[in-house]
Amino acid sequence: MNFRTLIGASALALTTALAAGGAQAQGVSVSISCGALGQELDICREGAEAWAEQTGNSVTVVSTPNSSTERLALYQQLLAAGAADIDVFQIDVIWPGILGEHFIDLAEHMDGQQDEHFPAIVENNTIDGRLVAMPWFTDAGLLYYRSDLLEKHGFEAPTTWQEMTDTARAVMEAERAEGNDQLWGYVFQGRAYEGLTCNALEWIDAHNGGSVVNPEGEVTVNNPQAIEALALAGTWIGDISPEGVLNYAEEEARGVFQSGNAVFMRNWPYVWALANAPDSPISGNVGVVALPKGGEEGKNTGTLGGWQLAVSRYSANPEVAADLVRYLTSYEEQKRRAIVGAYNPTIAGLYEDPEVLEAVPFFGDLYDTFVNAVARPSRPTGESYNRVSAEFWEASHNVLTGAATAEQALADLESSLNRMSRRGW
Repeated sequence: MNFRTLIGASALALTTALAAGGAQAQGVSVSISCGALGQELDICREGAEAWAEQTGNSVTVVSTPNSSTERLALYQQLLAAGAADIDVFQIDVIWPGILGEHFIDLAEHMDGQQDEHFPAIVENNTIDGRLVAMPWFTDAGLLYYRSDLLEKHGFEAPTTWQEMTDTARAVMEAERAEGNDQLWGYVFQGRAYEGLTCNALEWIDAHNGGSVVNPEGEVTVNNPQAIEALALAGTWIGDISPEGVLNYAEEEARGVFQSGNAVFMRNWPYVWALANAPDSPISGNVGVVALPKGGEEGKNTGTLGGWQLAVSRYSANPEVAADLVRYLTSYEEQKRRAIVGAYNPTIAGLYEDPEVLEAVPFFGDLYDTFVNAVARPSRPTGESYNRVSAEFWEASHNVLTGAATAEQALADLESSLNRMSRRGW
């Protein structure tokens, strides 16, 4: 099985190879997989094209599924087959331990550039002493809100999830009474996929309910704080959140919010540039803050996200592919991506760069949110993480749909994860 065989099944599309000046490809040709959330694909293509123009090589940009769950399944098929069609893989922060054996050690190719990046992410990407991926951009969940609507109705940005719930309902009901019957209070990623794991982990950690599995590998998810968090989320559906949110991923939530039909939204930093673009209906009326606390005793928390670049050990040109990674993860390119697309740098110095802060002011205000984000339990669960996450998002989805109470769902989840743990993560 090779890459081209998988294209039809995965709806994966290849773009035109990029070479210097658009001329006939020169030098070595390599390929890179890129996501397509918002401006992501275009910004990746621009960076790759700049590298090609500098080096005289050519690069093919491959668009992969936006769903991280679908993308991982595709990558696993390609790498298990030893396919050489993709040289540089864009991988999620939780995948180094799952896919690392298929990637080269980048440490010897970076000329020490890795030392500029957040040490925690570099450590995350180091498996058995090998730097299997370079940090490209980091993420944490954020709360977006309509600043004009909150001001109109006399509300401040909420500090707790209960306050968000109450404010969303009050503004929604007031606006609907004035004829804005399309407005909802809150949209988020409620589909049964990895995005719901991120959302549900934020709710639980904000209530001091832990991170599902603790760093020692013990299952901790069934506790009163976690139950309270999921129970509250279950009340949103059909009240402040539409039934359709149960099928929303990132772009569906953004579509509702950016069209002016939601008061609040949970999403990643990339949305900032799009929501404030000149053609956005809500441009200039968007605020962003840390996600709310679970209560006065809770904490602001966002799930650690972000993407890395790794070079396949099946690449025919690993040194050239590593040079592309070095360029794309550099200070200059991360600065460009931050200014153009609000992609969070993994280099601390960029959070003090005046041009970056002018383009994305909240990078400075929410710096602590990004560096102290809660990690999904991918390290303690290792190669079992996918199954752990799937069990967690299904349990959370059952609460949202009303198929189970929070107590039932988390008790069942605890039993299932404990059986998995006894067999060895």
